[in-house]
Amino acid sequence: MYEYTNFYINGQWVQPATEENTLQVINPATEQPAGVISLGGREDVDKAVAAARAAFPSWSALSRDERIGYLEAIIRGYQNRMEDIAQAITLEMGAPSWLAKAAHGPAGLGHFMQALEILKQYEFEAVRGSSCLRKEPIGVCGMITPWNWPINQIACKVAPALATGCTLVLKPSEVAPFDAMILAEIVHDAGLPPGVFNLVNGDGPGVGTALTQHPDVDMVSFTGSTRAGIAIAKNAADTVKRVAQELGGKSANIILDDADFESAVAAGVKSCFINSGQSCNAPTRMLVPVSRLAQATAIAKAAAQRIVVGAPDADGTTIGPVVSAAQFNKIQGLIQSGIAAGAELVSGGPGKPEGLETGYYVKPTVFSNVNNQMTIAREEIFGPVLCILPYEDDADAVAIANDTPYGLSGYVSGSHERALNVARQIRSGDVHINGAEVDFSCPFGGYKQSGNGREWGREGFEEYLEVKSILGYRPA
Repeated sequence: MYEYTNFYINGQWVQPATEENTLQVINPATEQPAGVISLGGREDVDKAVAAARAAFPSWSALSRDERIGYLEAIIRGYQNRMEDIAQAITLEMGAPSWLAKAAHGPAGLGHFMQALEILKQYEFEAVRGSSCLRKEPIGVCGMITPWNWPINQIACKVAPALATGCTLVLKPSEVAPFDAMILAEIVHDAGLPPGVFNLVNGDGPGVGTALTQHPDVDMVSFTGSTRAGIAIAKNAADTVKRVAQELGGKSANIILDDADFESAVAAGVKSCFINSGQSCNAPTRMLVPVSRLAQATAIAKAAAQRIVVGAPDADGTTIGPVVSAAQFNKIQGLIQSGIAAGAELVSGGPGKPEGLETGYYVKPTVFSNVNNQMTIAREEIFGPVLCILPYEDDADAVAIANDTPYGLSGYVSGSHERALNVARQIRSGDVHINGAEVDFSCPFGGYKQSGNGREWGREGFEEYLEVKSILGYRPA
């Protein structure tokens, strides 16, 4: 059982302003408590922001080499605590142990290492004619992060913010907060000056609203649902602060008729279901030629039936539970809506898998003969549910792919030049060709209602910088 009932503010673990306001964090595999945290409020946010504001002048004035030293210390501490982080993620959000160790934990480390490499090379000043363009840290950053890839989403915000000279207040998801608390311990052990990194646990109304509205917060970075992102943007508007958001997705996976069909369809199923389908960039809409719909459906069915749903620590488990009862119920409702709309249920369906009555387990579900106006093709399900949609030709595939309010990611399989031509037409922040993996050096973020701004790489680093023009830098 984890017990994190204090917050990390101004370099110390401090009691919340309201001590009795606690929350049990539920292990989704057992439906039993995994630990307890305190829920903060406006007074806690005020203290944390004040600490970050006071620390900003000295932290932002540090030399490049000094900040490099602090980042290297965090990286060493992270490496030493990798096993602890992976175990926490398994218990708090149900990721299989193998996935927590192979992907969740290393992803966070990767973002710190990427920020370090950019910091070592980044030019914070450039001369343009007789003027100088200077990049300076934006200030105090409020960070609100989700539960689905928790340490990944924390690290891709915290690492560049620290590297650029910003100070911050982090509100991790109250659903999966333990990995964030371990990171706070790592930061503390790395010896960062008091107030540079602060953490306040809480929910959206209690802490998120106070943080996004706060007049001394210069920037808000949020990852989560589009619905919540809209509310955050409105909260931040009165103080005209920068808002960077990575929101929902309904990514299309276009399988061209010259692709290695067996491999591409099976890989698309696996990619959709990984992390129990709880990924904003999951390829949840598989687009296949109408002439090959039956073939794709058969391949997808066989691939889905190879997915092993089980306890996160069990040998052979492919996917674990979804994160909560609320998430389970939402997914069940959307599966029912697909059936009611007339989509062909190929595999899975409503209810829990046999033998897994305890825990928020969802059957790996495949629908075929889906059209793009069905709810299951338009709403982000955030569970192991795949929709297969037929298309007539490449132009039709692109039209269907772009017919969505989202634009986070896209996928294309086929001969390289043809796939590249299709990729250029997809309106999304990234496109994966023929199974290409994510690249932490390249920006991640979305078009349309999938958000604004970018994370990861140089572009994510620059989200935390302001641009100052010094005119007359070189005397005439």
